[in-house]
Amino acid sequence: MVNSEREKMLAHELYRGADPELVAMRRQTQEKLYRFNHARPAELEVRQEVVRSLFHTIGPNFEITPPFFCDYGDHIRAGKNLYLNTNCTILDCNWVTLGDDVMLAPNVQIYTAYHPVDPAVRLSGLEMAAPIMIGSNVWLGGGVIVCPGVTIGDNTTIGAGSVVTKSIPANVVAVGNPCRILRKV
Repeated sequence: MVNSEREKMLAHELYRGADPELVAMRRQTQEKLYRFNHARPAELEVRQEVVRSLFHTIGPNFEITPPFFCDYGDHIRAGKNLYLNTNCTILDCNWVTLGDDVMLAPNVQIYTAYHPVDPAVRLSGLEMAAPIMIGSNVWLGGGVIVCPGVTIGDNTTIGAGSVVTKSIPANVVAVGNPCRILRKV
């Protein structure tokens, strides 16, 4: 049985984002992000230490260029050789899984969170979050937006400015709004 708001959030059920436990977790994350985003360029060890304490798991050989933003951090699992360029945002209200050798260009946005379409439910303060899975050897171009519940397969490239509203298979190049397969690789 799912009890806490965090458990509901991770189970893709309606939950209250204003729950005190979730608010405290986000504030703790904001403190870590402040330290990360304000570290001097030469303080690479400081930034890496913060990321290791922030992410649920992260493989070796990662680089995240500030500024970086996320809700919790603890719901992000990343493989080896991760590269996130400047101004990446991950709303990890549910699990975000990034495979090995993933590259995100500047201004990529990954959103697990969303709000009900029914106005009455939305006004109640309830929200939802669906997990996102990004396979290995994936490149997301500048300004890509990945929507809740999406899976992107291995060896796939998503072109700059694309809005990924539905899952994209492995071994393709996909572009556009909404994102569509352009060709196989």
